[in-house]
Amino acid sequence: MGFRAIRIDKTETGSVASFAELEDSDLMDGDVTLRVTHTTVNYKDGLAITGKSPVVRRFPMVPGVDFAGIVESSSHPDFKPGDVAVLNGWGVGEMHFGGYAQKARLKGDWLVPLPEGLDAAQAMAIGTAGYTAMLALMALDRHGITPAMGPAIVTGAAGGVGSVAVAILKNAGYHVIASTGRPEEADYLHALGADEIMTRADFEGPVKPLMKERWAAGIDSVGSLTLAHVLAQTKMRGAIAACGLAQGMDLPTSVAPFILRGVCLLGIESVQCPKPLRIEAWNRLSRELDRGKLAAITTQLPFDKLLDAGRDIVAGKIRGRVVVEIP
Repeated sequence: MGFRAIRIDKTETGSVASFAELEDSDLMDGDVTLRVTHTTVNYKDGLAITGKSPVVRRFPMVPGVDFAGIVESSSHPDFKPGDVAVLNGWGVGEMHFGGYAQKARLKGDWLVPLPEGLDAAQAMAIGTAGYTAMLALMALDRHGITPAMGPAIVTGAAGGVGSVAVAILKNAGYHVIASTGRPEEADYLHALGADEIMTRADFEGPVKPLMKERWAAGIDSVGSLTLAHVLAQTKMRGAIAACGLAQGMDLPTSVAPFILRGVCLLGIESVQCPKPLRIEAWNRLSRELDRGKLAAITTQLPFDKLLDAGRDIVAGKIRGRVVVEIP
């Protein structure tokens, strides 16, 4: 029986994404087959759809690095038909067919059971973005950073990672400083829990090795010059969790924050994160992320608008999170 999907094909000049009809025989290897019910739009999905960065490493490819779905068949011991499961990462949407389709087949080891207290739509409102934000908060916790040590900075705060980061840091008791390139989103960020707003202009220009100490913690999804400024203004023995590179992969800083203030830069890798950490992150999100704030950052989108949304997120036109129900 056929099903609808977005397929990315290789062309002489790059790649092209379009809707296509696929068959079950087109699905890739795996021990669990699911009917996809919901997906979302991440920056990486936008790069795959637009071809602006070579994130797709196998063609043809079905993009979509996140999805939630109902198990149709399974030979994996942890899943049976009727179970609801969530997928984030593992190269799905890059090397293995992803969630922009009505069906998916993949390894059960990559799946996480839908956490108690969340439905599939809420799980996709969280998605890789929110799950990554929680991994960052968990890393700060493990490092011993607490709200009593000082404020927390969130860069790219109006984006998917940043929006969830603001909400969960506020819930954890931090004074939250939200940095955004879209100052018109100030009311939105205050509603999520931001106590102060900074703009992109605050992180432009040359970076001094050390600057005035302003925050003890941070979740950065921007990288490059912004991250360099953040590190130079981090308090003694503070830590910044870095999980994105929207501004670039370079880091024009010095060793001064690390060896003169004992600042730590904590790298957050979400794609191949071990399953126990994934389950811990999802369970904490179920407990600690305010449902009203989650709803406030979420936009609903029909399946046939996914290609447009992929282009919009790369252009910086999407705020918060997008949930797509698969018909």
